Amino acid sequence: MKVNTLASLLEVINARSSKEIEITASIYSPNSIVLPEGITLKGTDNGLGVLSFGNSDGIGMTKDNTIENITIQAPQDKRAIYIAGTDKDLGELRLSNLTVTGQVQLLTRATTTLTHIFAVNIDIVSADSRNQVEIPQKMGVVVYQGAFTIYNFNPNPESNIIATVKNISIGRKNAPVLGSGIFVSGYSPTGGKVNVNEISSEAIYSNGMLPFGLPDRITGGFFILEGVNAEKIDNYGEVVTYGVNDMVLDNWGDVMHWTAHKNLTSYGPSGIGFVNFGYVKKFSSLESIETFGLGARGFNQYDGTIDDAFFNEIITNGDGSVGIQISKPVGKIEVKNKIVTKGNAGDSLVLGKIVHIPADGVSIVKGGHLKELILQNGIETLGDNVTSLDIQGVIDSFTNDGTVTALGKDSVAISK
Repeated sequence: MKVNTLASLLEVINARSSKEIEITASIYSPNSIVLPEGITLKGTDNGLGVLSFGNSDGIGMTKDNTIENITIQAPQDKRAIYIAGTDKDLGELRLSNLTVTGQVQLLTRATTTLTHIFAVNIDIVSADSRNQVEIPQKMGVVVYQGAFTIYNFNPNPESNIIATVKNISIGRKNAPVLGSGIFVSGYSPTGGKVNVNEISSEAIYSNGMLPFGLPDRITGGFFILEGVNAEKIDNYGEVVTYGVNDMVLDNWGDVMHWTAHKNLTSYGPSGIGFVNFGYVKKFSSLESIETFGLGARGFNQYDGTIDDAFFNEIITNGDGSVGIQISKPVGKIEVKNKIVTKGNAGDSLVLGKIVHIPADGVSIVKGGHLKELILQNGIETLGDNVTSLDIQGVIDSFTNDGTVTALGKDSVAISK
């Protein structure tokens, strides 16, 4: 049924007189609207449908709902789309071809044990997700939700969200969303799970807006958290973060195949390019990882493991910004172009604490064990009192077709 006023929209919803509602105009609602079970809400094929919310959350989904081909505008610190259903099985929740202001929060709670989520072609122009109270914690830090959030907030280990997510865009260049960008989380390693068939993103721009010197809170452009099993992740657009403790890519879950097709860039202090605290079978960064902030490392492995990682290029510009740092056993790491660090020693966020570290090129700390390191073009450090290749742990096999150089004052090329 076609509607073009708020009154007609609410009448159809309340009467449940149609399973498919088509919005043919711009409609303003002062209050949130909850879709009953089985309802599809859509705009016209030529993009006329707009649904705006004054000072409230937007559309609540309950069970077997579809929202498609529509623009949804809520205040950026509200939820434009959220889950209002509490049934044990929420069926299939489908989102497609949406332009959104406000958070898309797909969060299930203790009463729900199964949800299927399909989200395709979602463009979140602006959102502020920092005020959401459900935040996971690990190793002394908590993580803010994202503009696009999937979260199984059910401690029951039998509960599950099964998700397929494609072509999600977050924020705008130099106009990022606030909080994290994409956020996917289970309840815990022993609680509710999220099983991801695939996630793909276009460009992501986010800023956690955290104050400098606060070590126990972090955000990320693309964050996979505990309780998540992801088969395939593709970042087809660049991922850029602007804030303090604002990771570009961060993993606490289990990922089989993760490919970053475009640049990964951070501008803020301790904005690490790629952090892995979980398990990754295969990771590939096909363009550049570059960080500009104080203590913003290129890649670090402080927990969990990674079997096979390929990096095209890693460049860090700030003091205390290590190129690659390893403190756990990992498999193979290969870097095609040069690893370059330009800074001296500086403060960096390490395991929930601010510590002073040199901007080494590659650092294998005690407890770190790297099976194979392949450098096609070597390492170059420009800062003072740094080490280009610092081996305090173990490297089983090392191949270097370039040079390892330390150009700064009192710096060392290789230290064992």
